[in-house]
Amino acid sequence: MKEKVTLKIQGTEIREFEMYLYERENAEATIRKYITDLKCFFSFLGGDQEVDKPRLLSYKEWLLEPYAVNSVNSMLAALNQFLIFCGYCELKIRRVKTQKNLFLQEEKELTRKEYKRLVQTARTEGKAQLALCIETIAVTGIRVSELKYFTVEQVKKGRIEVHNKGKYRRIFLTGSIRKKLLIYAAARKIRSGCIFVTKNGKPKDRSNLWSEMKALKEKAGVSGEKIFPHNLRHLFARVYYQTTKDLTGLADVLGHSSLNVTRIYTSNTGELYQRQLDRMTVLQI
Repeated sequence: MKEKVTLKIQGTEIREFEMYLYERENAEATIRKYITDLKCFFSFLGGDQEVDKPRLLSYKEWLLEPYAVNSVNSMLAALNQFLIFCGYCELKIRRVKTQKNLFLQEEKELTRKEYKRLVQTARTEGKAQLALCIETIAVTGIRVSELKYFTVEQVKKGRIEVHNKGKYRRIFLTGSIRKKLLIYAAARKIRSGCIFVTKNGKPKDRSNLWSEMKALKEKAGVSGEKIFPHNLRHLFARVYYQTTKDLTGLADVLGHSSLNVTRIYTSNTGELYQRQLDRMTVLQI
């Protein structure tokens, strides 16, 4: 069993690893995340680039000081991929075990009323594009990265063909959101291509949408902790499941390959479970 492996901070390994990730067709965001996390590891190493299992375990402990457990596990996943790439699978580090939280954190989950206030505030502030972006994500359950597939041509068909994370799926539009999207495009003389674009003509992405949403928090009366685009996808999932009770169908709509991932989206808050328990009077004496 190999006890040590030499990692070179300024060598060719990082670049080769990056090319390896591209060849595997990893998403660009994933590649950027892996490389950033890897640089954090190299920063920890300093000038001493010899690495063995005890030193890797020290790095794991070091990460737990400034970072949350989920972030630590994400950074360890990047490191493990790098170790596999280098041919040292035996040096892989186990993720930090955590007790699964069965309930949603109420202080971070967006309610229907809060969602409506965000949309209404955006409209009042004259931010029609932002209001429609928020509404589109909420009523379709798409990822923010999938907004770029909302072209005039596809919206006219009433369905969106999405190619994301190496998968293909079809998103159906309600008559209402389809009409709003076409009216918005026509008013701005967008006759073809992507409907949601920045002033520079580039597709909207997570960063600029998030900052615009955050700016609404005070006037909308919504906590900043709840305002991020992916929370709209969570809201869609909860409402869809509460309406249909169809977990498998929801997984298809969201583009999940595992029902376990979908279950996270459909969890209820602890407050709701408490109310359900309070209604269980059959065992009371």
